[in-house]
Amino acid sequence: MSAVKIGGIVLLMVGILGLVYRGFSHTKETHEAKIGPLELSVKDKETVNVPVWAGVGAIVLGGLLVVVPKKG
Repeated sequence: MSAVKIGGIVLLMVGILGLVYRGFSHTKETHEAKIGPLELSVKDKETVNVPVWAGVGAIVLGGLLVVVPKKG
């Protein structure tokens, strides 16, 4: 299997996951303070939304890479 087809399959999977989950969240440490033996930190939970057009675009592009034959 060629690298182009593998990339197409990966794009298909990423596009489908983007449409199903519509985004993902992660935790980010923003502030940290040390005062003697006391340590304080603040963790923010951030959500990243995946636009529908990006998911559909990844599916279409991945499908084209898988279906269209390689020239040469």
